[in-house]
Amino acid sequence: MSRNDASRPKPPTLHDVAVRAGVSAMTASRALNGKPRVSAETREAVARAVAELGYVPNTSARMLAGRSVRRIALLHGGATTSAYLGELLLGALNEAPARNIHLTVEQCPDRASTEELVAQIVEAHVAGVILPPPLCDRPELLAGLAGAGIAIVAVAPDQETSNIASVSTDDRGAAYEMTHHLIELGHRRIALIEGTSRHRSSTRRRHGYIDALRDNGIAVDEELIVAGDFSYRSGLIAAEKLLAQTERPTAIFACNDDMAAAAVTIAHQQKISVPGELSICGFDDTPLADAIWPRLTTIRQPIKEMSEKAMEMLCAHLWPDGDEGSEAAGGFACHFHLPFELRRRQSDAVPAIGH
Repeated sequence: MSRNDASRPKPPTLHDVAVRAGVSAMTASRALNGKPRVSAETREAVARAVAELGYVPNTSARMLAGRSVRRIALLHGGATTSAYLGELLLGALNEAPARNIHLTVEQCPDRASTEELVAQIVEAHVAGVILPPPLCDRPELLAGLAGAGIAIVAVAPDQETSNIASVSTDDRGAAYEMTHHLIELGHRRIALIEGTSRHRSSTRRRHGYIDALRDNGIAVDEELIVAGDFSYRSGLIAAEKLLAQTERPTAIFACNDDMAAAAVTIAHQQKISVPGELSICGFDDTPLADAIWPRLTTIRQPIKEMSEKAMEMLCAHLWPDGDEGSEAAGGFACHFHLPFELRRRQSDAVPAIGH
């Protein structure tokens, strides 16, 4: 990019037009596209804002928005790990060609307002979106997208709602099964590295962990529950804190594979044998779980399959007969639950004698 290009101001967006006109991005879009339920005053305000700002609609995107091309977006936020996003993307890409779908990937900035995010997606001219956590747990974003006539499938939302379709797995049950597995091996001091509170799945996994302890008569020790944010770095910090305890845990259950891998790294650095002296287990079964040593025992969350199912659900709703001219807009609600699986590898074992 030349210096002149870098200093050139960015062209106005639909969001800028909406702000200038004093309306929502959805209303501005309806006015520009000649949709009904827009007053004459509002149309004039939007037209005036367009003229004042010099806004030029993205005509190439408008052409792609024609019904001869089916467009679906996979949205993600900054809190989505690269491994999780990679599995989501792989699933969507598996389905897109066979269904004649043009897939676009949209990153949603963490600090962006709902208005800005809705305007961003409206400008992408997609018929539907796949919405993973934590974006799928923002009610105002769901309402904004639905109000703009964009179909939504939420991936692993905190709660199923009556007007938003979803596909998920049982996070709480999976965490219960992993914790119970470690208890059956003989562990009693089992630590948990949590994910970010912005992902409701982390809370569900904490509940599953606590349920398993209590059902087996083991007291919950809050010192063994350490916060992370699903990143590898947060796993390093959490593992250092846990392994610095006078009576350190004999097992660590991390709420994703990145943090579990980080715990393995800290154990190696401190010359603690895994799994001889310390069992470490993860969650998700991303490629990392099978790439490190020892290979991680983990919960296989069907991330890729959830993304494939989300694509299938959107296509069935938007183009029910395979007819490119029958696009349906707005909300729909059907809910699918895919099974998890505990995959045991080499990072867990019975506790060492004396623990």
